Amino acid sequence: MLNKTKKISQFATLFVALSLITSFAVASPSESPKRTAIVLNSGEASVSLIDMDKRAVYKTFPIGKEPHHLMITPDQKSVLVANAVGNDVAFLDPKTGELQGRTPNIIDPYHIGYSPDKKWFIAAGNRLDRVDIYAAKDRELKLVKVVKAPKTPSHITFTSNSKITFVTLQDSNELVAIDLETQEIIWKMAVGKAPAGVWMTPGDKYLLVGLTGADSVQVIDWKNQKIIKEIKTGKAAHNFRPLGDKRHIFLTNRVESTISLLDMEKLEKVADITGLPAGPDCMDVTPDGKELWVTFRFSKKVGVIDIASRKLIATIPVGKSPHGIFFYPSAGWQ
Repeated sequence: MLNKTKKISQFATLFVALSLITSFAVASPSESPKRTAIVLNSGEASVSLIDMDKRAVYKTFPIGKEPHHLMITPDQKSVLVANAVGNDVAFLDPKTGELQGRTPNIIDPYHIGYSPDKKWFIAAGNRLDRVDIYAAKDRELKLVKVVKAPKTPSHITFTSNSKITFVTLQDSNELVAIDLETQEIIWKMAVGKAPAGVWMTPGDKYLLVGLTGADSVQVIDWKNQKIIKEIKTGKAAHNFRPLGDKRHIFLTNRVESTISLLDMEKLEKVADITGLPAGPDCMDVTPDGKELWVTFRFSKKVGVIDIASRKLIATIPVGKSPHGIFFYPSAGWQ
């Protein structure tokens, strides 16, 4: 009888302990971060979610092979993650980073973009030398045309009227223009070595092209297919992120391990951010315009930069080869 009583007591203790654990597990979602940054670890097929206030990763989960870039869908309800080698896209909640679903058979989506009118979704197939044009309706993507574009399509931008998309060809040192109505290449021009990031300046006046194989940004009069200026920045000029004031834009210099600030009106460099970890790549700007968040491909880190002082104020360890970064809301992309 004593043993039976003892067993009942032990069971009661265990039940209470389990109840406490269960209560904690149920309560924990209410303590989820108010602000979440989503980071793609392209080298280990995962996503890291960062509590932006505590500046620490609170969750990491598998997403697909070689996730490189991500962007919000036209309805603002999902963040689309492109898994280049996984040949699919995943959809995450833009505020929490939680997985919502997947669309298979999106082939080799390295860099991605929705046209300004949200009618088209473009995927640059870096590995397979193709640019895929999809008719887009929210999360529905219907392949319309595969445009062969050798060699190594890299980054994408558009005219503001959504009539033309421009894609850099990293290994043939070219820039290509594709008419979105006819889905045909309308011209191709030679640019500098290993072009990557490409950006349209306000008013559709010029294209900016970051030369990852050099140390500069080329300014291109795209209507006449002419290079009009070269802005020296740093080794392996790579990717762009506008400040949000419709005039200034950041550029990562991946080998120099610096970030340049360019004036898109004067077409000149106005500042450099130095003293950074190795391999700065993708960026996002907080909605108040005070902080620049950056992935460091060679350092397994995300950095937080105070824009006013141009100083690195925090680093956050993440996974291998972090690439795309996103949080909602962020400063405008003008």
